[in-house]
Parts: sequence; C-alpha cells; structure tokens
Amino acid sequence: MSVSVSRASRRRGGRGLDNLAATAALAGLLLVSGCSEEPLPQRQVRSDDCLQNVNLAQLDEQIRRCDGVVAAFPTNPVPLNDRYLLHSLAGNESAACGDIGRASALARTQPASSLDAQLRTELKLRQELCRNPKGTPAPSDPRQP
Repeated sequence: MSVSVSRASRRRGGRGLDNLAATAALAGLLLVSGCSEEPLPQRQVRSDDCLQNVNLAQLDEQIRRCDGVVAAFPTNPVPLNDRYLLHSLAGNESAACGDIGRASALARTQPASSLDAQLRTELKLRQELCRNPKGTPAPSDPRQP
C-alpha cells in the first residue's frame, strides 16, 4: 500500500518536488559561485622596493626581487643604486659595479635638479669605490708613489 501511495503522491506533487529540487540546486550553485574568493590585487612595484625588509640570510632572493624592480624602472637610477648595495653585501663586486655604472649613466641623462642630493653623493662615492677597489690607493691619496 505504501507503494501505491508513493506513486499517487508522485503523480500529484512530482512537479513540485522537481521544481523544489531544481530551485535548491540553483540556489546552491549561486551560493558556491558567489562565495568564490577573488585573488587580492597585487601591490604596485615601487622604485624603492629593493631595500624593503632586507634579510641578509636571503640575499639571493632579494636580488631577484630587485631585478624585477630594476626591470620595472629601466630609466630610474635608484633601483640600480639599491641593487649595488645588495650585490656588495653578497660579495659580487663585479655585478655591483656594473649596476653603479649603469645608474651613473642614467643619472647623467637627467637634469641635476631632478636627482636627490644623497643619490648623487652615493653614485659618486660608489663609482670611486669601483674604480679603486679595496687596498688600491685612490689617485688623490698622498701615500701613492
């Protein structure tokens, strides 16, 4: 008897149950798709990002991150000047001096008034260090024969 009752209720309310099931499925789909998490927007790269949160134990990773900053600002000497410091700390004087040479060349193409005085001083001093490595007396050194 329960079988015949089930059949009878299906004939009468079958569409209602199908509609209810379809509505519930659609609502569930909307909830799931509506709740999907969008990725957070990436922060814009800034020209001074090379020296943010420097960790001496992760210099290689920091140099790679700085490579991206240099690439993002190809006409700005600041990231090259900053990467000079990271390369120096890592003991890679050749790469450091290459960066400072490029930074100085870029700085010369810009109006002097647009460059920060500290940047100009750092470029000059670092170029001097590259021209006269440690242990080599500078040309103006009175100890030089």
